[in-house]
Amino acid sequence: MMTKPRALVVRAAGTNCDQETKYAFELAGADTELAHVNWLATSSDPFANCQILALPGGFTYGDDVGAGKVLAVELAHSLGERLEQFIHGGGLVIGICNGFQTLVKTGLLPDAKMRGPAERMLTLAHNDSGKFEARWVRLRAPHNVKCVFAEPDEELELPVANGEGKLVARNPEALRRLVENGQVAYRYASPRGDVPVYPEDPNGSLDNIAGISDRSGRVFGLMPHPERYVSFFQHPRWTRNKRVDRREGLGLRIFRRAVRYFAND
Repeated sequence: MMTKPRALVVRAAGTNCDQETKYAFELAGADTELAHVNWLATSSDPFANCQILALPGGFTYGDDVGAGKVLAVELAHSLGERLEQFIHGGGLVIGICNGFQTLVKTGLLPDAKMRGPAERMLTLAHNDSGKFEARWVRLRAPHNVKCVFAEPDEELELPVANGEGKLVARNPEALRRLVENGQVAYRYASPRGDVPVYPEDPNGSLDNIAGISDRSGRVFGLMPHPERYVSFFQHPRWTRNKRVDRREGLGLRIFRRAVRYFAND
């Protein structure tokens, strides 16, 4: 019999995908709770009996000084050491859209270690298009992917909705390490099989990267929204496209893998 892992979905002012993310984890088989960041900061043991931590999408604190920046500072100040302990103790972390931006700006991606701005090798910048991008995109996982939430060579369709989704690196060496270490989880992909162009890569991300993990594969950030495609009814062509999986939405796979990671037979 499989033991249900416990997932905490973090919310703060401006978060707007917390309920959808909670529902996705529940569909995948996890016991799931919403946890306000203020509760986590004041709790003596915020991650007790928790195996999965999720930072969902939205516009935390209005993205007033940059997407995910205020939440990143809050997490680093209030929970930095305990969050690192949670990760190094075997916990899984997923950050979606604003959550991805937050993980990068804490330094937890790509190194699973809190880092100040001067030490960080990556960030997420404004889209090349200069506007908010809301559309469905195709993704492909590399063959050497280490991410627990992904599978090698997998292809997905998911919706994307962001204004600051362009992954950039401090230098070419930072990108080389991501690629060689298997930390690139998903890239934007073209249906033709060649290099995607706008709007196939809606952000202009370096190397068309849509999601990355840390070296262990247990800390994962993704710009598109898997929680918005957990039912086939959510696909815009579900009535017309025979290729659409009518059992469940493809985004649910990502949440199921997190749950299976902790399964006990």
